[in-house]
Order: sequence, then C-alpha cells, then structure tokens
Amino acid sequence: MVHEHRDFTRSLQIALVITTVFLVVELVGGLISGSLALVSDAGHMFSDALSLLLSLGAITLARRLPTKEQTYGFHRAEIFAAFINSLLLIGMSMLILWEAYLRSLNPAPIQSGLMGAVAVIGLVSNIAVVYLLHGSHNLNVRSAFLHVIGDTISSVAVIAAAIWIALTGQVVVDIILSGFITVMILISAAGILRETVAILLQFTPRSVDFDAVVADMTSVRDVAGVHHVHLWSLSSDINVLDAHVYSCERDASRIEEMKKEIKKRLEKYQIRHSTLEFECEECEDCSIVKAEKDELI
Repeated sequence: MVHEHRDFTRSLQIALVITTVFLVVELVGGLISGSLALVSDAGHMFSDALSLLLSLGAITLARRLPTKEQTYGFHRAEIFAAFINSLLLIGMSMLILWEAYLRSLNPAPIQSGLMGAVAVIGLVSNIAVVYLLHGSHNLNVRSAFLHVIGDTISSVAVIAAAIWIALTGQVVVDIILSGFITVMILISAAGILRETVAILLQFTPRSVDFDAVVADMTSVRDVAGVHHVHLWSLSSDINVLDAHVYSCERDASRIEEMKKEIKKRLEKYQIRHSTLEFECEECEDCSIVKAEKDELI
C-alpha cells in the first residue's frame, strides 16, 4: 500500500510556535505553583518543541538535491534528528526522576488552582498540535506526534492531580504523577531510539516481510532465483534494495521487462530505490532451469 504524502512543513512551523509559547507558560506556572508534575510536563513540552524543530530542520535538509559528494541527498537527516531527540528525552527523564526523588524526601506545598489552570492551557495547546501533525508516516514527524500525544495525556493527568490536591491536600500525588509522566517519556524515547538505530545500522525494516519480498521477486516469469539480497531503509518512508537475479533469459528487452515488473512489485513495500543485477553464472543448464520454471508457472 502506497501512502499519500502530505507536506507537513507549515503544520510543523505552527506547532513549534504553539508548543514554545505554552512551554514557557507551563514552566513559569510550575515554578510559581510548586508543582513538579507541571514542571515535568513543561519538560515534556520542551522535548516536543525540540522534536518539532529537529523535524522541521530534517525535512528542509531532505529537500536538498543530491550532489556528487552526497549522492543520496540528506534523507538520513531526519533519522539523525530522531536519534538525537530520543537521547535527549532519556537524559531529561533521568533529571526529572532525580528531582522527584528529592521532592519525595521533602514535599513542598502546591498551589493547586494555578497548577490546574496552567494544565488546562497546556492541554488546549497539545490538542491543537495533535490536530496539526496527525496522519504523517514520516518517522521524525511521527516521533514528534507521539511526544505530543503523551504530553496531552499527561496534561489531563496534571489537571486531575490539581483537583485531587485541592480536595485532599495530598501533594504526594504530584510526585507520583511526575514519575508517571517520566516513564511515558522513557517508553516513547526507547521506541524511537530502537527504530532509528535499526535504520542507521541498515537492518531490514520491521514493517517489511523479507521472505515476501523474495517470493514476489522470484514469482516473476523467467526469474530462476535471487541471491545477495540486501534490504534496508534510507529514511522512514524510503526503503532500498540490492539484489542479484538469476535468469536464463538472454534477450535484453525481455530482461528490461522483467526488471520493470520486479520494481513494480517492490513498490508496495515502499522500496523506491532498487539495484537489480541479472546473471546466469550459477545455471548449469539454462534450458532445464527454464523448463522447470515454465512448469511452475
């Protein structure tokens, strides 16, 4: 299935402005109210803003045309951006957990009214950003989207915590909530880190069935087999394949037809770049192999 790709540049720009403004609002509100959960939520929004900025920069770089020095262009920029962002998220999470531990040793009073009001403002901004970024299949934009989803959930939790503190005076819920938000950040960051590392190490994309790709290639008429198949991702929405194709076909025009048919079948796996080398060195008796292939068809 080929996805329709929408330009998210404008959406990212608007989302970045919204997130940055309300990041400042939440940070100031958290410091004044004494809410660690609100401060951690502001930290989450900071990671969102950073992710949006990296995504925007990566998309801009990816549009630069390839050169003799950078023959693939800058498609990998989005992967490096997502990788860096995931590391920063993990580092920020460690700091929040440490602060939560220190706060548990010496709980401080919290202005629940201000805490709740600021959390409501943060929730509204998060919903706006979620609307702007939904529907992207770009890994970097998707990582930013997932961050904002997590932040939206945490904003709801902060509002609930503010109500609870106002009713009961139990400020420990603020510490517990900050820990919960941090765990959410860590889980999302670990997922992004794992996916970006897999791409950087040129692993087979998790969304692609390697055996199905080989089966599709070998089912093309006059293809006797494939070997030296290498499948990896250039970016989150561009897969690349190199392969040697066995065939006893000698006619150049027929080989070109076979190549076009294979590439057409590879499109459903988002394989947009493929290098296919046809050879017959391993065929001991081409006539026998061709006859066996015709029988299968």
